[in-house]
Amino acid sequence: MKFSNFLFPDSASPDDDGRVIDETLREARLTDELGFDAIWLAEHHFDGICAYVDPVSFASALATATTRAKIGFAVAQMALHHPIRFAEQMAVIDHLSKGRLIVGLGRGTAYNIYPYQGFGIDHTEAQARFEEAEAIMLEAWKGEPFEHHGRFFDLKLPALRPAPFTRPHPYVIRAAATEHGMLDVARKGRPFMMNVQSNAVTAQRMDLYRKTLAEIGQDEATIARNVDECWVWRNVFVAETDAEAERIAIPAFEHMHERRVEMRNRVYQEQGVSIVPMPAPGSTPPARTLVEHSLVYGSPATVAEKLAAVGACGVGGVIMQFRLGPMNYEQTASSLTLFREQVMPDLQGR
Repeated sequence: MKFSNFLFPDSASPDDDGRVIDETLREARLTDELGFDAIWLAEHHFDGICAYVDPVSFASALATATTRAKIGFAVAQMALHHPIRFAEQMAVIDHLSKGRLIVGLGRGTAYNIYPYQGFGIDHTEAQARFEEAEAIMLEAWKGEPFEHHGRFFDLKLPALRPAPFTRPHPYVIRAAATEHGMLDVARKGRPFMMNVQSNAVTAQRMDLYRKTLAEIGQDEATIARNVDECWVWRNVFVAETDAEAERIAIPAFEHMHERRVEMRNRVYQEQGVSIVPMPAPGSTPPARTLVEHSLVYGSPATVAEKLAAVGACGVGGVIMQFRLGPMNYEQTASSLTLFREQVMPDLQGR
């Protein structure tokens, strides 16, 4: 498996934003120094769920602050971006990072209407805008003059400059939150990023993914390459003992999700609009909110055992969020370091 750090730092108030951004840059440098395979960035606007807000500008900082780890988006909300501007920005970051960029794309937030209102975008058009924007971006990276006359964009431009450092273009991957979304990506013969699911659901989706790739005619070697490029998200915390990890990680994880639920409910009460239907009272909580499915915590030996079970599902890499909710930098740095020094060698040895 490949191992990565998802920088998804919560900021409780506007007064905390600057401090958390500074600490997140420190965390990125430490992640790179420790030898993790990738650093992932999120995109959330106006709600404090992600302190640095914009993964494009923060990726530019990471491209010069780090030297080894790949820099990926999990994900850029493409409905909020102009595809030509985004293609230019990705080309520049691709040069700054010398080809370490992973362009992770998705439709966007499931509940928070603020970004769509703030950017003047109809949220019901998000998926269609995403599809059109991705097609435009891939065409622009070819380095030829082109015109596009579509539903949302009417464009005419000469060759994009600079051309990407990576040829023919930076690596592009999609997120898929549902089985339906995963199947859509699989039918295109592409790898995908999976949000937090139980190990059982993760294994079931990976089996279905491989089966779908075979059905579209991919051979075993191509299927294996695609599987190796798929990622799944888990929250991770490592301490010297299981008891210490439980004492720190569980309250931080629960606080993180309580704040997100509070934000979601507050936005809905204010606006009366939800992008996807609000959960019905008494409905089964999603896996991402449950400790047993979403949080991998414990001593180095315990975390290695739990992540080995994730690896057995057949994923190529794990997107691991180490800083959870109100957790401070020192706790996060200690967890990262223990993971690199004790968990990673254990897993690699297996």
